[in-house]
Amino acid sequence: MIVGSVQRWREKRGAYRPAGEPISTIAHEVASIPDDTTAKAFVLEHHYSGSYPPARRRFGLYRGELLVGVAVFSVPVNPRALNPAPGDASSRAELGRLVLLDEVAANGESWFVARCFELLAREGFTGVVSFADPVPRSTATGELVMPGHLGTVYQALNAVYVGRSKPETKLLLPDGTAFPARAVAKIKSGDRGWRYAVDRLVDHGAEPLDGDPKSWLERELPRVTRRQRHGGNLKYAWALTRAGKRSMPTSMPYPKVLQFGLGK
Repeated sequence: MIVGSVQRWREKRGAYRPAGEPISTIAHEVASIPDDTTAKAFVLEHHYSGSYPPARRRFGLYRGELLVGVAVFSVPVNPRALNPAPGDASSRAELGRLVLLDEVAANGESWFVARCFELLAREGFTGVVSFADPVPRSTATGELVMPGHLGTVYQALNAVYVGRSKPETKLLLPDGTAFPARAVAKIKSGDRGWRYAVDRLVDHGAEPLDGDPKSWLERELPRVTRRQRHGGNLKYAWALTRAGKRSMPTSMPYPKVLQFGLGK
């Protein structure tokens, strides 16, 4: 985050638009994306994480026929992550990915997400949670790939801020993307998706898997990843119904730039 600017993405490279710049709502449209193919390709091409979550709903921001933004509402690994948004698990979702191209005006994020919330509410969804990562992330050579986010767009949407997630130590690949602990666990246990996790490490410099996956992981993981202590993501929540809003807790004070040393 940079004070007075909002971040955009194109091919995993960050760009900035001046804060307060209005989007032309006449020129843009928000529509549901029926399957993962289009949304996944867009997210993998442009979002810095290089990953795609298990989606429940996908929405696109279109300028004419051109797709210029994608929001993915996903299923979190831990269902408790959906608290305190109201409703049962089937009626709640996490805003797992939000990426807009560098041509989209500054307030395009909040306008886009607000339209997504309206569409979700029509489908019977009652609550949404999302997380902002305030810790800057760099490549192994020191190039900044993600400057840290406070969730400014969520604050603009009157989210309830409920604090930080549990602190953890993240494993970063050479390009600055995170290698999730869940991926490590899949390799160790052989659960579904473990081969994809292995391939991702190989793509970033690990030797091809030969022999026991656990032994290979113990050898290669320290060689291609580095550890970053992380104090926890910032958690926000919304109720999408009037009844749900009455049950939401009072928001904690919103995080500010100076608290995290961002925007310098």
